[in-house]
Amino acid sequence: MANSKLIIVEGPQGAGKTTITDFIRYRVPYTNLYRLNGISDSTPSGKAKTEEMYKDLLDYMEKMQNKSINLLFDRTFFTEEVYCRLGFKEYSFTDVYEQLLERVSKMDFDIFYITLYLSDEDEFERRLLRAGKADVKYAKFSKDGSINQQNTYLILADEIREKHSNINVVNIDTCIGMDAVKEIIEQLLL
Repeated sequence: MANSKLIIVEGPQGAGKTTITDFIRYRVPYTNLYRLNGISDSTPSGKAKTEEMYKDLLDYMEKMQNKSINLLFDRTFFTEEVYCRLGFKEYSFTDVYEQLLERVSKMDFDIFYITLYLSDEDEFERRLLRAGKADVKYAKFSKDGSINQQNTYLILADEIREKHSNINVVNIDTCIGMDAVKEIIEQLLL
């Protein structure tokens, strides 16, 4: 097997992360998928819990280097940074975020940071309802909230691309259709 891959998929609610990470999991051989939700404590004491959780996660990731397995994450500490930048938390996470990002950049993986986004912001309204559950809305899901998240994720992607040339930063517009997105993913990862 070629170098193992570390694939992190981020983006706002409704951008298609679950669909794409499920696709990657089954399409790219030897891939383990991890879905992270973070810690709900948004107080300053939550920062310490979150920092510990993500440092432990990176310890695990470092142990998995050179094991001939790919690691795929549907959200990680990047989401924590986005939520803090948007004011959803009572603390700044930037100091911890920068340390974690530096550690990731030094890992012995082919590293892919994929941001999914929607070029047609009205599409967020159409995705408010989950497939198969037409009357159930996402928790705390709103068009404006998703647009704000999306803009922050795209800024983060630009910052990562500028600071860490060894991280393959890819932004994918899921408005082009999931079949086209899957083709891009295959060309990128296979």
